[in-house]
Amino acid sequence: MTSLLLTGIAELATNDPARTTAADPLGLVVRAAVVVEGGRVAWVGEAADAPAADAAVDLGGRAVLPGFVDSHSHLVFAGDRSAEFAARMAGESYSAGGIRTTVAATRAATDEQLLAHAAGLVAEMRRQGTTTVEIKSGYGLSVHDEARSLAVARELTDETTFLGAHVVPPEHADDPAAYVDLVTGPMLEAAAPHARWIDAFCERGAFDADQARAVLAAGAAAGLRGRLHANQLGPGPGVQLACELGLVAVDHCTHLADADVDALRDSGTIATLLPGVEFSTRQPYPDARRLLDAGVEVALASDCNPGSCFTSSIPFCVALAVREMGMTPAEAVRAVTLGGARALDRDDVGALVPGRRADLVVLDAPSHVHLAYRPGVPLVRAVYRRGVALH
Repeated sequence: MTSLLLTGIAELATNDPARTTAADPLGLVVRAAVVVEGGRVAWVGEAADAPAADAAVDLGGRAVLPGFVDSHSHLVFAGDRSAEFAARMAGESYSAGGIRTTVAATRAATDEQLLAHAAGLVAEMRRQGTTTVEIKSGYGLSVHDEARSLAVARELTDETTFLGAHVVPPEHADDPAAYVDLVTGPMLEAAAPHARWIDAFCERGAFDADQARAVLAAGAAAGLRGRLHANQLGPGPGVQLACELGLVAVDHCTHLADADVDALRDSGTIATLLPGVEFSTRQPYPDARRLLDAGVEVALASDCNPGSCFTSSIPFCVALAVREMGMTPAEAVRAVTLGGARALDRDDVGALVPGRRADLVVLDAPSHVHLAYRPGVPLVRAVYRRGVALH
């Protein structure tokens, strides 16, 4: 196998537990180098100690980070909801009901249209440093449309999530219980071959705790692991339910009581925060500082979707988390790399240590701090996935 030496790295974020400390959560190495072989990291350290390799690339004093891991997105959809965004900016409040607008457009789209649009968004993410992405269904809300949405998503990533329990579609508005039966029965049966995870939107206007529990239980019986949207629009039982069930992660976590924070800490369930949503809906931001100080592990993700957060930019989410949520730049970068990997229960991405996948982001800057220091600036100079430069 051909080996590649990446050198001229001003600052390398490793997320290596042997290097990380409370003062340095990224395990930084300065004047660093990385050797890649067979699509994986073979060696990491100071450039002066680097072994020989078959080829070498000098990165010219730039910072290198692990590839971003976006553990929460909704990319399979059709239609446009920019008018809804404009209405929110004019003072209207956000509710889950707008999802139904996207459902109608998604059902009317062809498989080819859905794939082309989702693939375009994945490519947009790649250019901004995202090398691993989770994609949910949830805009079909029928047996046929949920299954085909997940089949489309599976062409783009292995991290696919069945979200039939997104909202109750109009045809079941008068009988939500019947819709839950559909989700946990024929819809799950059709969706499961294309999914790794199952999710539910446990929120007012969507599904209550008993309904979410039933959905997650059915998914577990079908071999799918559970995730949960919870506590986005207000206080609720979702975070407690996620912790009780021992889910890997629970997402949003905007409105938390002290008992919710304690449950997250004690269960080890990761709190995935989605600051782009609060930016787009003008809701209060989650208090990441409160969670981190309590010992809760935090991930950050884009929640790229057509309604409440149409951004694919993890760098933008990093800047928001630092500016609005009390995170340090290092904590935010860790949350979109190792935090995202852990939220997907992945031990092959999210860190630059020997044996892990060689997914790297090269910044046109000397330090990771510039992601928050220079918000809105396209700092991603190059992206390597499995050791291959994408651009």
